[in-house]
Amino acid sequence: MKHILLAEDDFDFGSILKQYLELHGYKVIWAQDGKEALQIFSEEQFDICVFDVMMPKMDGFTLAEKVIELNPEIPFVFLTAKKMKEDKIRGLKLGADDYIVKPFEADILVLRLQNILKRSQKVQAIREEVISIGDYKFDATNHCLKLNEERQKLTEKETILIQYLYDHKNTMIKREHLLKDVWGNDDFFSGRSMDVFISRLRKYFKEDNNITIESVRGVGLTFNLK
Repeated sequence: MKHILLAEDDFDFGSILKQYLELHGYKVIWAQDGKEALQIFSEEQFDICVFDVMMPKMDGFTLAEKVIELNPEIPFVFLTAKKMKEDKIRGLKLGADDYIVKPFEADILVLRLQNILKRSQKVQAIREEVISIGDYKFDATNHCLKLNEERQKLTEKETILIQYLYDHKNTMIKREHLLKDVWGNDDFFSGRSMDVFISRLRKYFKEDNNITIESVRGVGLTFNLK
């Protein structure tokens, strides 16, 4: 049974959402403000978090930042009644796995959570040996990228993405294939999220000129490894 932390200050909506998720086999702990949610997260283990953006005492973005400090690998989803581009970009930069605008059908949230958790489980299937990628050592088991004595801690999604790019190195990867295989869908949010993650990986690999990630607008990208 997967364990979800739900942070939602609207009592009626939160109550219905909790019951609906439980009907689909999830164990749900529901907090009605960000401060309470952070306290609960620090005391228990969760598989995924669902945070409303606008909450009293601590908003969803601040909550996510603090949760990431405690567990960088935890996947999380934002719920919001706002459609502002700035909010979506902030969520993307935090590493959100999805961003769902209210009102929405509960079935949509369940499907999104299932897809995210399914992708998270891929980490368990990643081979355990440390892989050499140019001058770097990629340790998927421990979620890190090493260059000499420097160590870059990776999130779960960064780990999955690096493994995927390495497995398809030196070949053009179509954008829609990458989105569906790693993000689970190819909608606008997933596309923007992928762009943010690719930018991060370019920074991680910048010290080795033999490693490049080349993008062809509207087509895809190539993880070049000489």
